[in-house]
Amino acid sequence: MQKTKIMGILNVTPDSFSDGGSFVTEDLIAQQVRLMLDQGVDIIDIGGESTRPFAEPVPAAVELQRVIPAIEMLCQIAPAIPVSIDTTKAEVALKALAAGATMVNDISGLGHDPAMADVVADYDGPVIIMHMQGTPGDMQVNPRYKNVVEEIKDFFIRRLEWMEQQGIDQKRVILDPGIGFGKTLEHNLLILKNIREFKKLGQPVLIGHSRKSFFDKLLGVAVEKRDCPTAVVSALCVRHGADILRVHDVEKTRQAVRLAEVI
Repeated sequence: MQKTKIMGILNVTPDSFSDGGSFVTEDLIAQQVRLMLDQGVDIIDIGGESTRPFAEPVPAAVELQRVIPAIEMLCQIAPAIPVSIDTTKAEVALKALAAGATMVNDISGLGHDPAMADVVADYDGPVIIMHMQGTPGDMQVNPRYKNVVEEIKDFFIRRLEWMEQQGIDQKRVILDPGIGFGKTLEHNLLILKNIREFKKLGQPVLIGHSRKSFFDKLLGVAVEKRDCPTAVVSALCVRHGADILRVHDVEKTRQAVRLAEVI
């Protein structure tokens, strides 16, 4: 079995940057879930609110209408596959966990909703905390760091200490340095180059680089042509110690991970 796990992205939103509107009916969701299962996905991450640059937030009620039916369907199709709920809202996380989700993926690092820490503390599954400078609405306006790697590490150290105080065991926590979330091209490359620095904190590290805009800046490729570059970076992430890769194209990533690990 491969060591690096593949988290497949299932955005049940009309406006995500890459696949917005692609999986908004039951049939389309079921078809995509079965495809990812056939391709060897390890975890499926379901999101009902776009967090692309300059995205507008949506109410919890709208988010719930999108994600709960998808989670219930996924649990029926593949009850053994871990399901992650991608949300910053405690209400959404709570109801998603009740519907069958087993992980919480919070891009705000439990910082957006004060009630999120209580929700996470009351269940015993993994929780992913991400670093983001600003919010999706303003994060790409003018991101600045003196030392992006060290500042992200400091953020994680502070959040881990705070989460321990909230009764959340650090053994449950996965770190996501937040590629593209308040980062320039240079910042993203430095993060990818220094994955082992984040590993020094003693937590699993997730990298979410799939189809991000830095591929366009580097290679001049449109979003629908970024799966091969994503797979190349996935292989490099394996070599640098990434534990989980969050991607749109599971098959290409699985092939990249397998090759990187056997070599």
